[in-house]
Amino acid sequence: MRISGGEAKGRTLSFPARSIQRPTTDFLREAIFNLLGAQSGRTFLDVFAGSGSVGIEALSRGARAAAFVEKSKMLATVIRENLCRCGYAEKGRIITADFQSALRDLYKKNCRYDVIFADPPYNEGYIERILRALEAYPSFTPEGVLVLQHSAREAATNPGVGWSIEDQRKYGDNLLTFLKVVVA
Repeated sequence: MRISGGEAKGRTLSFPARSIQRPTTDFLREAIFNLLGAQSGRTFLDVFAGSGSVGIEALSRGARAAAFVEKSKMLATVIRENLCRCGYAEKGRIITADFQSALRDLYKKNCRYDVIFADPPYNEGYIERILRALEAYPSFTPEGVLVLQHSAREAATNPGVGWSIEDQRKYGDNLLTFLKVVVA
């Protein structure tokens, strides 16, 4: 895995060979940031962060800060190593907790993000749980966007009353869904 754009372009990231997690491919990360556009000055939250590759990509492309939510202590250590390897140790915050607890705590601390990216385990019903948690703990800036990476078999076509699908792209078995909160 390599960073595909920005100041850390080409840097190699670690990912445990024996891990059962599925890392976001270089191709998908490139697609995500082509669709998101410039990250300059943005804040980024990477949920189910794994190796941290997506949040680190955001930092490489100009995000001013990134937070990483990963409940695996082993993977949290990998994120820390990857942040150091790319020179972003001071810009990254690692939260070792389940996503619901992390979102609740970030919301209570008034942390708000321009982009929230979530890549949960595929086909396990996480999409609805993520949307409900973000409704309960809205951690977005006013123009914030949620990017979900999920299986094409796990639809997010009817996200609920509080959400608007802005874009959706299919890449093999992967679906990228870009959502915004509907302001009443």
